[in-house]
Amino acid sequence: MVSAIIVAAGKGRRFGFKVSKAVLKLNSRPVIAYSLAVFNAHPQVKEIIVVGNSGNIPALRNIIKREKIAKHIKIVPGGKERRDSVAKGLQAVNPKADLILIHDAARPFITKSLVSSVIKGTQKMGAAIAAVPVKATIKKVQSGLVVEKTLDRKSLWEIQTPQVFKKGLILKAYKKFKRLPATDDAMLVERLGAKVNVVLGSYSNIKITTPEDFIIAKGIAGLWKTA
Repeated sequence: MVSAIIVAAGKGRRFGFKVSKAVLKLNSRPVIAYSLAVFNAHPQVKEIIVVGNSGNIPALRNIIKREKIAKHIKIVPGGKERRDSVAKGLQAVNPKADLILIHDAARPFITKSLVSSVIKGTQKMGAAIAAVPVKATIKKVQSGLVVEKTLDRKSLWEIQTPQVFKKGLILKAYKKFKRLPATDDAMLVERLGAKVNVVLGSYSNIKITTPEDFIIAKGIAGLWKTA
């Protein structure tokens, strides 16, 4: 059984809007509605847990009602930081779940095939993440804005969500590293010494972080398909 956690607790301060990104309309649909539709239609996902915040939970309830989600779904309040919100979601997971999928609501353009690939990827190592090869030249820069060196982009990948883990593995990682800063969940699993499988994601699977990202997202939304 796969339980999907959608992290939608961000307040969008960097984004510059008064409402959180998850409930913001993107071509007539709320941002979170895109990923909700994919998880609702995916046969391996049996449960959806949406982690919101005090400001957007009423809107999330309305969105879920309008989207007519057929899967078992819960809304739980998140925490101060992303990792705190994920921890809240983990606490709400069905005890019968074997795998836990974690996804950022700010990445609306996932597909059923990508979700299937990442779920399948956990069979190798117990953890799998979506990612794409870096296309740009990346330089490591010292303080003072001086280039230290140019990194070999052949070994550099941009990490995305969804990320899928065996339940025991991700619960162990969150329990052991309660105070460790982490920009994604796989970082904590890596600290356990576990290997993480990389599954090819999509360059369309962007994360909406800035107003410029939102402009790009409007273009992708017109072409996006859930398959």
